[in-house]
Amino acid sequence: KLHFAIHGQTAAEVIVDRADHQKDNMGLTHWEGAPHGKIHKYDVSVAKNYLSEFELAQMQRIVSAYLDMAELQAMRRIPMTMQDWEERLSGFLKLWDRDILQDAGKVSAEIARAHAESEFEKYRVVQDRLFESDFDRLLKQIEGGNTPDSDKE
Repeated sequence: KLHFAIHGQTAAEVIVDRADHQKDNMGLTHWEGAPHGKIHKYDVSVAKNYLSEFELAQMQRIVSAYLDMAELQAMRRIPMTMQDWEERLSGFLKLWDRDILQDAGKVSAEIARAHAESEFEKYRVVQDRLFESDFDRLLKQIEGGNTPDSDKE
C-alpha cells in the first residue's frame, strides 16, 4: 500500500517496470555499496532500491509519520489487530490525499523476483567486465608511479 501511495505501483510492479539489464546500474538508484560498489542479486529484488530520491523521501516521511501514530496507539495501550492496522493505514493514506491500493496489484512478488533475477544475470556479465575494485584502482595507482602515501606529501 505504501509503494502504491507514493508512485501508483505495488512493490512488485516497480521491480518489473524498472529492473532492466540495459539501463545504467540495472535501473537501481540505491544498493549496498552504491554508487561505486557492485550490485548483488539481493539488491535487485528490493523495490525501494529503484525509487528516485523524491519518491524515497516521500516514502520515508510517510513511514515515519505512520510509525509515530502507531507508537501513540501503543502508548495508550490500545490493542490492535492486523485488520485494525490495515484500516488505519488506509485512513492515514486517505488523510494525506494518497491513492489507496484496492487489490493485490497486477504482478506477484514471485514474478517480480524472477524478473529481477533474470535481468540481473544478464547485467552481471557486463558488470563483471566493467567493475574496478579498490584493489584494481590501487594497482593502477602504483603502476603509474604513485603510492598511496605519495598523495599525502
